[in-house]
Amino acid sequence: MDPINRTNTARTIIKKFNKMKTIPSVANTLIKMTQDDKSTLEEFEKVIKMDPVMVLRLLKLVNSSYFSLQTKIKNISEAVAYIGMDNLRNLLVLDVLKNIFSKKTISENFSRSYLWLHSSVASVCSQMVAERIFTQKGEDAFLCGLLHDIGIIVEEQSTPKMFSDFCSNFNPAKDVLTDYEYLVMGTDHPTIGSLFIEEWGLNMDICKAIKVHHKPLNKVEPNSLEGILQISEYLISRLQYNAFPEMNVILNSNSLLVHMKNNLTEYKAIVDDLPYEIQKAKELYTLEEYQNG
Repeated sequence: MDPINRTNTARTIIKKFNKMKTIPSVANTLIKMTQDDKSTLEEFEKVIKMDPVMVLRLLKLVNSSYFSLQTKIKNISEAVAYIGMDNLRNLLVLDVLKNIFSKKTISENFSRSYLWLHSSVASVCSQMVAERIFTQKGEDAFLCGLLHDIGIIVEEQSTPKMFSDFCSNFNPAKDVLTDYEYLVMGTDHPTIGSLFIEEWGLNMDICKAIKVHHKPLNKVEPNSLEGILQISEYLISRLQYNAFPEMNVILNSNSLLVHMKNNLTEYKAIVDDLPYEIQKAKELYTLEEYQNG
């Protein structure tokens, strides 16, 4: 498989997706601003106020039960002060993705609902692993889980005929997902996803984790974003939160398997607590608002 052709095809698909103006320009600008240390609260508020609907949605997300804030937040500058820049970045990305996922599905053989649930649970689980197992800040891990399969949505919207053919013939019980994508479309969703979010100026560690999330990583550090994302995908697959029903996720990394075996009690606790954390975050991830508006 030629990595150059795979990358070039991915760039062509992304270019077509961008021409469809699926991502609002205001959101695109804001996501890039969150990565710039020189951006001020006043600048954020000025840009966000250009889209009153986004203001209302972000304030609703900030005031959701997920953050459990003691005081109701009434403006964006207060929101940033309370939850921090990384959480604001994540809410902006979440807002963008909810808008994309709420659009009508093109292929009859593909369920955006399955993919959205999978991505949502992956983000919750990744943050839990980062914070509980490795005592790290979990915001980047959250974003990795949320965005890791964004390439699938880009494929669906940019290449509807090829994507429909892929979904009609892909057998998740026996086919390797990324190999079959390459066979049909000349690229795969990890390559597309990593290049796509790189355009947003997001942390390169996040881009790298997304690019390799289906690859065997024998020398990966378990506490890296690559390791955390693969561990999380493996855990949620055991609970049947898959992007495609019947798809079996295998952890092809000795270092990750050894790490999980040595911390089995802690990982069992995460699996036990995951349903509660998913329920807690339900308000954050609901698509109802977007489907009705």
